[in-house]
Amino acid sequence: MSNKVYCQNIRNYQIETVAFYNVENLFDTLDDTLTFDDDRTALGKDNWTEERYHRKIENIARVLSEIGRSESGNSPLIIGLCEIENIKVLKDLVSHPYLKEKNYGIIHYDSPDERGIDVALLYRKEGFIPLNSHSRKLMIFDADKRDYTRDQLVVSGTIHGEDVHFIVNHWPSRSGGEAKSSYKREKAALLNRKIIDSLYREDQDAKIIGMGDFNDDPINKSFKTFLQTRAEIKELKEKELYNPMENMLKNGKGTLAYRDSWNLFDQFYLSQSLVSRNFDGFQFYKAGIFNPPYVITQTGQFRGYPFRTYGSTGYEPGFSDHFAIYLYLIREVN
Repeated sequence: MSNKVYCQNIRNYQIETVAFYNVENLFDTLDDTLTFDDDRTALGKDNWTEERYHRKIENIARVLSEIGRSESGNSPLIIGLCEIENIKVLKDLVSHPYLKEKNYGIIHYDSPDERGIDVALLYRKEGFIPLNSHSRKLMIFDADKRDYTRDQLVVSGTIHGEDVHFIVNHWPSRSGGEAKSSYKREKAALLNRKIIDSLYREDQDAKIIGMGDFNDDPINKSFKTFLQTRAEIKELKEKELYNPMENMLKNGKGTLAYRDSWNLFDQFYLSQSLVSRNFDGFQFYKAGIFNPPYVITQTGQFRGYPFRTYGSTGYEPGFSDHFAIYLYLIREVN
């Protein structure tokens, strides 16, 4: 299916979707002796059977196939994922009937995370050509002992011939408390900043999109101080980053809920070259949270929360404890 071309004020625009989804522990059923994945096996605490695994694959594939379709006429061109166990689950995912005809490519590296969860990037081969990718290790030490966490995935390529760079993140959690663990996410932000600066050294007008589950909100120090993100495009200074999620948070929106409070840990940020009309080619159009009724818990104590796979009562045949997010890129075409 080809992407829609919109006609606005006699101008035609091509539109593509970029999505990100924390898929809540997408594990296969096999026991990996090198990681702590024992709970997600058939004999483990979660009783993670083949039936439940394939239900999870189907649920996630359905969500990914529908994100952005109403605007672009297609599934996302680029999909960032976190909480995936390995390359096998990614291959199973893109082979599902919901996604198979889209011909998605996979970019994935094994991270040193103790639970064995990684980040990854999927791309429709007909619209994106990857030119370079690498995994940047996040080195964090706690009392001289390394805290093994997720790497940061950097992918550079061309969207319909136009250079764009992606950074896929899953920053350290708030385990032990937000304040006590904040230094870990600030370290992650510093690594993001180094990656961004290295891309700018190669091209001062580089088009960069960061995405991920950052385990921080848009207003936290990791974003405002270390990444230097801004909520308003008109306020951007050179090398600062635009965060379209900050105003969403101020308006009470979120992607995950805890104790009747919403957080917006799942975010995008964009370089100035993607939000300034002084640049040609693809530009940011708008961003949103993908939360149709079927991914929302409809009854009970957690009504309105994401319909997840495991909750306080055990297994639920849901999707994830996070909502997916998306943004649209548009460019004028003849």
